[in-house]
Amino acid sequence: MAPSALGKHIANPVWVDRDALRTDFTLAMSAMYKAEVPLYGDLVQIVTRINAELVHQSSLDPKVFSLRYGDAQSTRLDIERHGAIRLGTPHELSTIRRLFALIGLYPVGYYDLSAAGLPMHATCFRPRSEASLLMNPFRVFTSVLRPELLKDRETKDLALELLSKRTIFSDQLMHLLDLGDIQGGRLTQEQGRQFISEAIKTFGWQSTAAATHNEYNHLRSEHPILADIACFRSSHINHLTPRTLDINAAQDQMKTAGMQVKDRIEGPPARACPILLRQTSFLAIEEPIRFLVEGGLPLLSGSHKARFGEIEERGAAVTPKGRKLYDELLENAMDQARAIAGEGDGLSTEAMDELVSHVFKAYPDDWDELRRHGLIFCTYRCTAKGLNSRFTLSKYSLETLVGSGFVEARPITYEDFLPLSAAGIFQSNLGSKGSPKEHVARPDERGMEEALGVALEDSDELYTKMQNDSINECGSVLSITIEV
Repeated sequence: MAPSALGKHIANPVWVDRDALRTDFTLAMSAMYKAEVPLYGDLVQIVTRINAELVHQSSLDPKVFSLRYGDAQSTRLDIERHGAIRLGTPHELSTIRRLFALIGLYPVGYYDLSAAGLPMHATCFRPRSEASLLMNPFRVFTSVLRPELLKDRETKDLALELLSKRTIFSDQLMHLLDLGDIQGGRLTQEQGRQFISEAIKTFGWQSTAAATHNEYNHLRSEHPILADIACFRSSHINHLTPRTLDINAAQDQMKTAGMQVKDRIEGPPARACPILLRQTSFLAIEEPIRFLVEGGLPLLSGSHKARFGEIEERGAAVTPKGRKLYDELLENAMDQARAIAGEGDGLSTEAMDELVSHVFKAYPDDWDELRRHGLIFCTYRCTAKGLNSRFTLSKYSLETLVGSGFVEARPITYEDFLPLSAAGIFQSNLGSKGSPKEHVARPDERGMEEALGVALEDSDELYTKMQNDSINECGSVLSITIEV
């Protein structure tokens, strides 16, 4: 369909639901990535098998299972994915923001990757409401180059020159984005089909680079991630991550299947009450690429490593108090590991995991204790006992209601990312190394917002709203005031 046909007046349009369009987009993205990276299909099979075994054969009490795995038995688990893309310019970032808004994804949180020695910062595009998250929590960790962090002037100039020449969005897609703006952020069903077809092209693999082999090598010598950002014709998605309910079992099966797996799982140690996010991956695959040659054809054959297969296990969202404790314990563990390394004895993966697990014994591992100490976010709902009771007072404390069994708490699933874990995954798949202690953090949240064209949303505020809304709903159902 030509752009002019798409732009004509439509009488009584039927708008496509953003959540439904996001699901169609997720399925199209998954199909594309499976075709381009067959190992991804193998990874999904492993995760699906493990999840099915846990859901259908678990010996856990249903309530215990629900507390540990949250919404795992809902339809969201089968479709749940997160992707990751790397952008080069503010224009690309602002355009991606417009694209994702049409499928109900919004920029939440700021991630300063400079603290890990990466010349970029990031945000997470994801749904905001509980209903949208339950339907399809597709999220995209989106990083963008920060040229001011590049130390070598020649390298920075080359990267910016290459980025200025590329266009990763088709004319048809840009027209559809303009239509979406005109139509109040909505598309018709036919426009939605066209949108997915054109949008997917932005994230697909292009086998011909937008740079010469010499230019590629120059940028790669400065930082491998710089070559991946500036030398290609698309913002190829570099991983598409399914959610597993048991990342340790999944990692073992990945190894059994012969995959080259990252040596250790990023994030908190294994716990009875999982928190935040644990991630691992098979290492980036070597892919053929043709490079431009000065003076024209023939193209020069070469290869590039950037795309890999990641899996994740999600736990409860922690409060600012809970995150402070997590960060303190993680830093404590890292300090101990650095001290041991400084004495000449490096830590094995097993020893490092044991050290982290030992340090994290200071973090409560009981749902009720986590909640009462204000370490995790929860939603609350009335129990059958609460619904069948008559209350003599107009006000009750939340603790009284929970303790008496009138209201029950459920941990809110963590929907976001850990910057050091993301950096660890990036570094292991790009061959770059370095401890955060070796780098000075240079955050620029205002610069990120200026490039986006909108303000970033605060994840803690979103979790707090979900928690407060659920408490207010309980009060309304029980016709009482609940004091927190």
